[in-house]
Amino acid sequence: MILASASPRRRELLRKAGFDVTVLPADVDETRQPDEPPVHLVERLAQLKAHATLDAQSSLRASSSSPSAFAEDILLAADTIVWTDDGEVLGKPADTESACQTLRDLSGRTHHVSTGVCIIASGSQRSFVETTDVTFFPLTDAEISAYVATGEPMDKAGSYGIQGLGRLLVRSISGDYANVVGLPVSRVVRELGQLLGRDLVPDLLQRAAL
Repeated sequence: MILASASPRRRELLRKAGFDVTVLPADVDETRQPDEPPVHLVERLAQLKAHATLDAQSSLRASSSSPSAFAEDILLAADTIVWTDDGEVLGKPADTESACQTLRDLSGRTHHVSTGVCIIASGSQRSFVETTDVTFFPLTDAEISAYVATGEPMDKAGSYGIQGLGRLLVRSISGDYANVVGLPVSRVVRELGQLLGRDLVPDLLQRAAL
């Protein structure tokens, strides 16, 4: 599988699911269009990344010796955003103060994490958006300052990482936990299986047992 993303978290999720992954990041313009809904934005970006990476596939095939249990030319692109009920998209913080402000805004509230995914395989394309709702505990200034001081929020959309120390901020989630980490891998497996015309879950479970 070609992963059109530099995210180590997505790569690890796919690896743990049983995929052999080659990373080929895509560089696209991620500017939000006027009045574009968050879920439309994230699906469009995933599609842009997938198609931007297609041009590099031929050279990747020629140079890669990584084995694959599936058909050639499986490409996956994804983009994850954090957004609020008013449609504001929360990107990575510019500095520690902006990280603190984002966490103050999310304190005691429910926000949304949406991942757009685009898969191209066997000459066909499938894209979708998975959304998980995340609710934070009310956070004190001391908690926010201590968390930001760890440095973990600085490269995370929404200024937190649920797979790390950021889990201490989270009261509950509704939906797929892996989606908040960066990729709804269970749904990816099923969507890819539909493109390839077979159930991949038994194959992946058998590989994991070896």
